[in-house]
Parts: sequence; C-alpha cells; structure tokens
Amino acid sequence: MAGAILIISGPSGSGKSSLCHEMFKRVDNYYFSISSTTRAMRDREVNGIDYYFIEKSEFIRDIECGYFLEWAEVHGNFYGTSLKPVLNAIENNKLVIFDIDVQGHQSIKEKFPNITTSVFITTPTISELKQRLQKRNTDSDNIINNRIINAYSEMKNISKYDYLLINNDFDTSLNNLISIATVAKLKTSLFDVNDILKNWKDLSF
Repeated sequence: MAGAILIISGPSGSGKSSLCHEMFKRVDNYYFSISSTTRAMRDREVNGIDYYFIEKSEFIRDIECGYFLEWAEVHGNFYGTSLKPVLNAIENNKLVIFDIDVQGHQSIKEKFPNITTSVFITTPTISELKQRLQKRNTDSDNIINNRIINAYSEMKNISKYDYLLINNDFDTSLNNLISIATVAKLKTSLFDVNDILKNWKDLSF
C-alpha cells in the first residue's frame, strides 16, 4: 500500500479550517500539507502552522526553481505547496491532506490521479457564506465581495470532485469528512492487486 492524498477545497468561509482542525484529532498517520503564501497573516494565525508566510520575491524565486507541487495567484496573493515533504509523506504511507483551491486541486489530481480523493465543502447558500465572512471580522467589505465572487466561480467546479459536503451542521459535516478520510486510504488503486492475489492464493491452498 502506498500513501494517499485527500484534497479539501471550498470557498473561504465555508468552514474548511475548523473541520480540518477537528478531523486531525480523530484520524492518524496523516500529514497536513502546509501551504506557503504571500498574503498578510491574520489574527490568531501562526507561521508554520496555518501557512508559511513569505515575501512575494521569495515565492517567485521558488517557482522558478521548481520547488512547488502546485501554485496559484488568488486575490492578488500567491499560494503554493512545496513538493519534497509531500513526496516524503507519500513514501511513508501517510494520508497527505491538502486545503487548497480548485486550481491546486486540478494540478495535484493530474500529477497523482490514482491516489487522490477530493471533497468540496460549501455553505448552504451564498447569503450564509457572506454572513460567516462578515462574522470573522478580518476582511473589508471589498475583500468580502471579491471572495463571494470567487466562491461562485469555485462552485462551478463541484462536479470535478469526488465528494460534496454542504456544511450546514458542523458535527454532521465533521463525521462525513472523517468517513471520506478513511475511505481515501482504501481505494483499490493504492494496492498492488497482483501481490494481493498471490497472498490470497497462498493462504487458500
């Protein structure tokens, strides 16, 4: 069995981070891929835990050096995933969990089609999303409006994901996300079928 990948995407404000933090308490043998970003750090965020916060010049240099598995520019800021720690985690049979946007999802799925499972998380309505973004009290009205416009664009990609979670009830969404994380490690494409058949035959005769 090889490592597996679980991609979690959805609009900012859909509850992805809160769900992930609780899920990490209930799953084992995982590696959460921490993205690098050029955006400013928000209140209560910690460098090296929520993101690696770096300068734009450093980010661009790393792109040119080929250090990113995937990267994208969103709302004028760069986001990206370093390649080396992801490969190490896969080689050590871990479930590599990504919290990335739809562009990153497409890039990773193209590189690792056989070991990737994906889930899109969203709110029941756009009004609910706006309320959650306003309640965070971290962004200006202009930024919130841009996030809502971007959210609608992201929603058009739902069909490209394996699973969809409408985050209306936190506990229900959490249990469903944990179930998805579990089955992500059970896909037949993760196993050497010939080896399984050989062992099965030897045990039977």
